[in-house]
This record gives sequence, C-alpha cells and structure tokens, in this order.
Amino acid sequence: MAVKIVRQYTVFLPNVPGALSGFIELFVNEGINIIGIASELRDDSGVVRVTVDAEKKISYVLTNAGFTTVESLMISIELTDKPGELLNMTRMLAANSINITTVYGTALGGKTGRILLNVSDADRALEILKKGTAAE
Repeated sequence: MAVKIVRQYTVFLPNVPGALSGFIELFVNEGINIIGIASELRDDSGVVRVTVDAEKKISYVLTNAGFTTVESLMISIELTDKPGELLNMTRMLAANSINITTVYGTALGGKTGRILLNVSDADRALEILKKGTAAE
C-alpha cells in the first residue's frame, strides 16, 4: 500500500458543454497530471474536484483564469483490489479518531486501486496509514 499527500483543487464550473475541457486544459498547460476527478451537479453549475500528484501549487493559475478555487491536501492510498482492503483502511482511521470528509477512487485493472481522502488531520492520518502498512 503506497500512501502520500497530494493536492486537490475544488472549483465551480458552469453546466455547459466545454466547461470541463477548458478547466482541464489549464492543468495540461502547466504539465500537471490529474490523478483523480469528481463532480457534483447543482442546477446550472457543478462542483469539480481535481486531485493532482504535484508539489507545484497552481492556485494562481486557476485564479488568473477566473476561477475561485479551494486547495486542500488529500491522502492518496494505493490498495490491493480485493474485498476488505478499504474496510481495513477506514477502520484504522476511525480507531484513531480521524474523520473522513471526502472520498473517491477507483480500481485499476483488478490488481490495485487508488482511494483519495480528505480527512480531519492529514499529517496524523498519513502517519497512521504508513505505520499500518509497515505492520502488514
């Protein structure tokens, strides 16, 4: 299980054709790979969360393009794609009073999966998850 801190950018986008591609182009122009994306539609706009595996902050790029953005730290966890792995990880955090506020992810071809978490204490959760990995 690989565990690390990554960055998530949350923005509001209009619910119109091309809005998402224009937004994603900003990341491409900065040479930043998107490792996770999620959205929720609300009436005439949507909330889009994009997670990137990059040290470089790009809030200023999004702001200059007219977006109001919220940057947050997320935890990226690569798990074996089998029943119980997600349960074990979430129980480990719960047992240490870490609250999960956002979660999304997917399996990658039946062998591994990536879960992205926003938690109440990212540094502590990272430490807990890394210790849990070492104990396996």
